[in-house]
Amino acid sequence: MRDGESDDPSTESGGEPAVTEERRRTRHRDSQGRRADAHQSGAEGMDPERLRYFTQPGEGASHTRHRRRRAAPPAQPGEPTPPAQSGRPGGIPGRAQPVRIPPGGQPPQPPRAQQAPPPPAPPRRPEPEYVELRYDDHEFSDVDAQPAYDEPTYDEPAYGEPAHPEPVATTPRGPRARDEDDWWPGADDAEPAAAPRRPRRRNRENQKKRRVVLALAIVFMLALVGGVGYYGLRSMGVLESRKDYTNTAGASDVIVDIPENSTLSDFGRILLDADVVGSMRAFLDAADGQPMSGGLYKMRTQIPASTAVEMLTDESAQHRVGRVVIPPGLQLDSKTGIDDKVTPGIFQLIEDATATEVNGQPEGVTVAQLEEAAATSTPEALGVPDWAKENVASMTGDHRRVEGLIAPTTWERVEPDHTAVQILNEMISKSAVMFDQWGLVDNNKSGLSPYETLIAASIVEREVRHVEDAPKVARVIRNRLDEDQRLEMDSTQNYTAAVTNIDVHGEAYKADNEWNTYRYKGLPPTPIAAVGVPALEAMLDPAPGSWLYFVTVDTAGTTLFANTFEEHKRNRTVACKNKLVSTGCQ
Repeated sequence: MRDGESDDPSTESGGEPAVTEERRRTRHRDSQGRRADAHQSGAEGMDPERLRYFTQPGEGASHTRHRRRRAAPPAQPGEPTPPAQSGRPGGIPGRAQPVRIPPGGQPPQPPRAQQAPPPPAPPRRPEPEYVELRYDDHEFSDVDAQPAYDEPTYDEPAYGEPAHPEPVATTPRGPRARDEDDWWPGADDAEPAAAPRRPRRRNRENQKKRRVVLALAIVFMLALVGGVGYYGLRSMGVLESRKDYTNTAGASDVIVDIPENSTLSDFGRILLDADVVGSMRAFLDAADGQPMSGGLYKMRTQIPASTAVEMLTDESAQHRVGRVVIPPGLQLDSKTGIDDKVTPGIFQLIEDATATEVNGQPEGVTVAQLEEAAATSTPEALGVPDWAKENVASMTGDHRRVEGLIAPTTWERVEPDHTAVQILNEMISKSAVMFDQWGLVDNNKSGLSPYETLIAASIVEREVRHVEDAPKVARVIRNRLDEDQRLEMDSTQNYTAAVTNIDVHGEAYKADNEWNTYRYKGLPPTPIAAVGVPALEAMLDPAPGSWLYFVTVDTAGTTLFANTFEEHKRNRTVACKNKLVSTGCQ
């Protein structure tokens, strides 16, 4: 017993009132949230090792009131619960008291409460060794009744006094929250630490990214608004140049290619790119809405816009280059008629359309070059379709083997700087596509091959004046072939004649060539002219009938048909009376 302490258990050191049984109750909540007294919790559910947390440290041990202990395993059912160690009555933990250590001796041992020895505790982690401070004897030679050192008085109220408010049950937060049944009050119990805040560096990076995205969005919007405004002003002519040249002679020659169905704006843009006009606005003002046709034009660079418009709209088309108009019935070679009129052939039209000079250099192809290419080039090089290759190859050396393979149409752009083989290839291959579209291969009801049908259709083209007579003439050809009868068509004989004449007579009947159907049976070896759509459709599906003869009886082209030769002779007499023919007339 220390000096100044009372033996009366009703008071404690320092004159403090004794802790009553009611005040020694521990604040503990069981699994149902009810409070339990200290002796009930210690006897019924409190872990002995946890109980030691609130008791006086053992002899020679350090004060471990605020140190967390490992929980001992709970007592097995039937085993006695070890009594709680306490430095105060009722098991309420007390505080450590200073003890005087006499010189040369051991410090007095505090009295222990008479109680049953506790059962052996399970092995636990060794605690760090406590080294007690020793003092020299002379320091305590004249100190008998005073403490070895002045320890500050701990006026901390006991656990359970109003200074320690009752713990308030809180809802566990997060996946690591402790179970409510596992909660025990203590000095080290505290709310779980809040989640760490995001690093400032990440926030700075996010802010930087947001600023970059915002800047890009602003730049994009400015570019969009600026582009729309620019093109809008340009479309209204506000920003468009009105430059125009003044020299009508120009600077140099240039070939410009203007596609079909081009607008005046397209004309202006193409001419501007070729440096023909100074600006689109100047050209549009000069054109003033006039219609213009696409194609190849030989122009001069750096000329006034009004001059360019005159060259493009000239009715003589003298500035057009590479435009070839092939009518139905036209042949490859030029022909002279009975009236001495020369009808230029397809090759001559190509030469005329491509012959030009560009800055002093001649361009274009000649008839001789076209004839040589047609006679000697392979069918593949010429673009001949598959259904005509065999016939064309069998006549190598004769330029007439490509007769009829060029369709009658308006060819807007035959390039003057291309070779003869290139020009023929382009025209023949495109014509084959047109023949397919007209049904030569897929809609053929004539009973002939596609190439034979094209030959027969060329005869219809040359023999018929009126379209409504074409299906009947096609039927005559089909019937004569079925009867193995010579065709005897004037058109086939005129194909090789030096002078064409509808009234065939004299030596014309005796001409020894395969195109003379007065001497040879069957179809001629090639078509005899360019075949148009009406003649081809008539041959693809001939009119029903038994006609074997027909004759044109007047200059208007009236044609009479007959089933027998006697009827045919009577029809021919009409032609004689009209003086359309003289051969065989009485």
